[in-house]
Amino acid sequence: MNVVIVGSGNTATLLSAVIHKADHTIVQVVSRNIDNARSLASLYNASSATLTDPQFEDADIYIVALNDAALDNDNIEKIPALKDKLVVHTAGAISIDALKSCSNTYGVLYPLQTLSKFTDHIPQIPFLVSGNNKETLHRIMGFAKSISDNVSEANDAERLNYHVAAVFVSNFANHMFALAELFCQKEKIEFKNLLPLINEVNERVNHHSPYLTQTGPAMRDDVFTLNRHLQALLAHPDLKYIYLKMSESIIKVHGKR
Repeated sequence: MNVVIVGSGNTATLLSAVIHKADHTIVQVVSRNIDNARSLASLYNASSATLTDPQFEDADIYIVALNDAALDNDNIEKIPALKDKLVVHTAGAISIDALKSCSNTYGVLYPLQTLSKFTDHIPQIPFLVSGNNKETLHRIMGFAKSISDNVSEANDAERLNYHVAAVFVSNFANHMFALAELFCQKEKIEFKNLLPLINEVNERVNHHSPYLTQTGPAMRDDVFTLNRHLQALLAHPDLKYIYLKMSESIIKVHGKR
């Protein structure tokens, strides 16, 4: 299929690589920043254009890969009416109907994955899709299955809930890693010695329920160790607060077994 990408950030960059690898043709990249559009388009011998005054190439599917905050009325209104052309957005928390002014054939192609243009590999990307009618859904589903082995239908509410859950397992989890890294730096110990532990926990959740495999002092009601840890965090009040709240949450969720 011939594809137009609207956007040039992390999602647009990674999706372009996935789409190209699946033997589709990227014919154009349109972005709010023309230099970024040209840079991404050059990788695929595609044309480029600015979103402020776009002249769209003819394509089979138009993928609006702007982030949720950028996918507002101001930017959507810059996309000309594409009549019956297939137009999809990739946002997790934005309604499918955000595109109804662009085309009579629209939907969502949401990648349930953390995407970065600086990654050194293409990760496995599950897609959650929806369409404004059954025929459109069928077309989007077919395209999604050509670029991923993991494709599911999800309505606006389901996609939003996946997006919330994704923040917990990705953004919040990574923030915990970042806080631990900063703590290690301040205390002059090696964060890299924690990597086998991080890898083991990540591997475990691929095969077992995180709820059933929870460990740690809060889980086993180890008051002595909890107090020792809080003493160690006296010089780090923000971390101490988070430690307390996380421990309280574990105790509340699991209670007495």
